[in-house]
Amino acid sequence: MMDTTEKPIIYQLLPRLFTNYTADPVPDGTIEQNGCGKLNDINPTILKNIKGLGATHVWYTGVLEHSHTPDYSAYGIKRNNPHIIKGKAGSPYAITDYYDIDPDLAVSVPDRVAEFERLVERTHRAGLKVIIDFVPNHVAREYHSDAAPAGIEDLGQGDNKDMFFDPANNFYYITRQQFSPVGVDLSIGADAYIEFPAKASGNDCFTAFPGRYDWYDTVKLNYGWDPGNGTRHFEPVPPTWLKMLNILRYWAQKGVDGFRCDMVHMVPVDFWRWAIPQVKAVNPALIFIAEIYDVALYRPYIFSAGFDYLYDKVNLYDSLRAIETAQHSAATLTSCWQTVDGIADHMLNFLENHDEQRFASPQYAGDPWLVVPSLVVSAMIGTGPFMLYAGQELGEPGTDAEGYSGLDGRTTIFDYWSIAKLRRWLNHGRCNGFLSDSEKALRQTYARVLGLCNSERAIARGKFFDLMYVNYENPRFNPHRHFAFLRHDGDELLLIAVNFSDTEAQVQINIPAHAFDYLKLPRGFAMATELLTAETSLKAVSDSEPFATHIPAHGAVVWKVRTSDIGTGADQNARGKNPVKKAAKKRARTAKID
Repeated sequence: MMDTTEKPIIYQLLPRLFTNYTADPVPDGTIEQNGCGKLNDINPTILKNIKGLGATHVWYTGVLEHSHTPDYSAYGIKRNNPHIIKGKAGSPYAITDYYDIDPDLAVSVPDRVAEFERLVERTHRAGLKVIIDFVPNHVAREYHSDAAPAGIEDLGQGDNKDMFFDPANNFYYITRQQFSPVGVDLSIGADAYIEFPAKASGNDCFTAFPGRYDWYDTVKLNYGWDPGNGTRHFEPVPPTWLKMLNILRYWAQKGVDGFRCDMVHMVPVDFWRWAIPQVKAVNPALIFIAEIYDVALYRPYIFSAGFDYLYDKVNLYDSLRAIETAQHSAATLTSCWQTVDGIADHMLNFLENHDEQRFASPQYAGDPWLVVPSLVVSAMIGTGPFMLYAGQELGEPGTDAEGYSGLDGRTTIFDYWSIAKLRRWLNHGRCNGFLSDSEKALRQTYARVLGLCNSERAIARGKFFDLMYVNYENPRFNPHRHFAFLRHDGDELLLIAVNFSDTEAQVQINIPAHAFDYLKLPRGFAMATELLTAETSLKAVSDSEPFATHIPAHGAVVWKVRTSDIGTGADQNARGKNPVKKAAKKRARTAKID
């Protein structure tokens, strides 16, 4: 059940990186060399500052036990073979135990689950909700749960390994062949990684010979779909379904508030339709977020599968990136909302996450201050969630070559590392560290924009109206570099306009008659407040006179009007709201003082 009065603002962080204060990490370094952030270090001061950005949720990424090179066998945790791990720290999406917390993140390894539970409590006390990953499509090649509740069978336990596909199996087996990924050294001798028969890899690679760019460190889970002939075997309920439902219920009972579900389109809709209602029976307020990359599947995964929110990566994100980096027209944003018309409330928008290149990276925009128009559009175009990635608000450029990840414009998820901008700001949990004036101003800009998302009900739950179609031939508005729209709820009307150009603009925005009919707006003049700068000005709200505004280069404006204040020019004079007269009075008062 979604909270329709709150627009979720999700702050994503990898604890492994987030509170790692190692000053000089070395590429491809071990945990002893580079350190690792701990759950205990995410303290109330940090959480208060995350909430101060406008966040409503924190997505703790990579907290479930996953493949890693440190040896924790002294604590009863099976050692991972280092030759089948990507990077020293391993992928957070190569889960080795769905029922456990990654020991790297614990101060006291035996108390790792308790430390996570206390983090959930601290997060809730800070007024924030908790999201964790659910990785349903694949697991690490050496999956084994040593923390599952009594009576829970391990994945793969009892599988018939002589069958490529069996509805009762958890995995797919490449029979009579040994696993041998191309270009990956599995070593020889006692420390070699040997898998026979080979299991299919997580990216639907049904061969014993995946390439080094495949998800060779993971194993595909079998939900009853036979890839050999495309048949489905969902009755009786497949064992994998039952095991994954148990996992979801386990964490729901730990007090988490939502699941970000990895690569959901690689798991049958039928499973989600069956599982999600049963998990929400534990907590009806739980939200399910789908990582999905096929627009054609958006509606089935909302209306049939039951997801609350979906990544809008291949629609809005890709369009904003193309506008920023390839000079695509801003007018293409109209097709973005049209593509999701009717389901826009379910779209989760973002400009960064752990999979994508940093906005400020040389591979993307190259300058964190160019973000404002993309940020305002992404955060304010709909009532669905907006997500930002830790360090984004400081302009993190992703220019470290951390090891396995390399110099790719991303922040590594495979290596032990420390992010300099976050390290400076967090200052060992005090959140008072040195930031440049530009970094402080950028963070304040993020806080201002994201704070408006819930302080302004027209953004949190209001209607949307695109103004582009009446401004394509407007000589005082460039539809290729400018984008404008309305948001409206009750007595509140917002006119939002952005400028992707490196030139400031004085625009005059036409508002069509249809907007007044659709939103039931009065026509006339009103004093408006620009919410990003607190500037006030008398504005025309009319289909006969354009709405005039200045927009800075790579900037945005969010003008707010109360519809009850809209009246004729004479009305404004009578109310003493004429800005020309106000300015004259102020000058007269100043002259008297002088």
